[in-house]
Amino acid sequence: MVTASTEFQVFVKPIGAACNLDCRYCYYLEKQQLYPKDAPLRMPEDLLEDYIAQHIAACPIPTVLFSWHGGEPTLLGADYFRRIVEIQRRHRISGREIVNDLQTNGTLLDEEWCRFLAAEGFYVGLSLDGPRELHDAYRVSKGGKPSHAQAINGLQLLQRYGIHCDVLCVVHAGNVGHPLAVYRFFKEAGIRHLVFLPLVKRAEDGGVTAETVAAQAYGAFLCAVFDEWVREDIGRINVLNFEEAARPEQGAEHALCVFRPTCGELPVLEHNGDFYSCDHFVDPEHRLGNIRDRSLIEVLEDPAQRAFGQAKRDSLPHSCRKCAVLDCCNGGCPKDRFVGAPDGESGANYLCAGYKAFFTHARPAMRRLASYVQTGRSIEGFAKLIRSADAKGSTAGRNDPCPCGSGRKYKKCCMAKLSSGAR
Repeated sequence: MVTASTEFQVFVKPIGAACNLDCRYCYYLEKQQLYPKDAPLRMPEDLLEDYIAQHIAACPIPTVLFSWHGGEPTLLGADYFRRIVEIQRRHRISGREIVNDLQTNGTLLDEEWCRFLAAEGFYVGLSLDGPRELHDAYRVSKGGKPSHAQAINGLQLLQRYGIHCDVLCVVHAGNVGHPLAVYRFFKEAGIRHLVFLPLVKRAEDGGVTAETVAAQAYGAFLCAVFDEWVREDIGRINVLNFEEAARPEQGAEHALCVFRPTCGELPVLEHNGDFYSCDHFVDPEHRLGNIRDRSLIEVLEDPAQRAFGQAKRDSLPHSCRKCAVLDCCNGGCPKDRFVGAPDGESGANYLCAGYKAFFTHARPAMRRLASYVQTGRSIEGFAKLIRSADAKGSTAGRNDPCPCGSGRKYKKCCMAKLSSGAR
């Protein structure tokens, strides 16, 4: 049995770009133009089974992850996904665990859906942009009607059935100025897993759309949320952006592809079997073939796909290579590299100023956290340590001179005293 040389994830679009919403910032609805208008949008069962069997066989690790995306995959109905689970069971290899995650806008979820998702252990990603007025600014139905109430109903059903739910909040021009209102809304709603995704959408003139978040504003948004999270909610609420900021300090690789040095391990499978290099590069130039003609292994190991992933590192501007927070962002997603660098070189990331502000702001606390967790103490106690340092007016890093003026390093002086008090 041939397996892939590296771990991989596939974004599967069993209904393509079809969606019941018409979000004003959506980048995927336009992908419908790649296919004939009268072509079926439902992935046929023979193709579905072929893909599932290949994915299981190609997976190089014991846990086999399937990621179902859209469009809006719940338009297919729960019975379609029951069939998916049946196919997975038939092709499961002994000793392998199969895990499914489903990305949804939540508006079509009902009791039947949630009974199924809970019974089969699905992980769910729910798109929600904060309080009603901020969410409904852009996330609307085909008729322009708000979707917040339906999305909240979906969230509450997921919570009632005990389904693991990650909330994906798009940070855009409409909500970026309200970081604490957005974050506290999620806290009050009982959200325990969050990710803040910056909206960057190109305009026809080469600039960005009005909905696109300003880079500096995105950085300020993350900094404001981080300051509250690290003092009140660390260990209780998982914010993926902050977990990624901690990884370099802990000697760990990034989990999010946008922050890894290279990419290319996350191809897309469209409803008709077409493979593309990435969810943000679904276009003729990045089409890798069709599953009816090429196997998943062939696509994953294709030199063109390898080159696509390696180009992320190779195309970094020189200013990025010298940046103090390069290990935190690695130049960000290639789709956002369309502005000039400070030295005039092309290919800098549109979000650079925001990334740099946030990672620079978070780094001192993340360094202290890395040392703290090595002691085996509860991560919740770190918030108390930070608050104690606030009260004493200390913002020093562990290897900085102690603010008390003793001449010793902070870790050997007041940090040790604060740490013992945080036990």
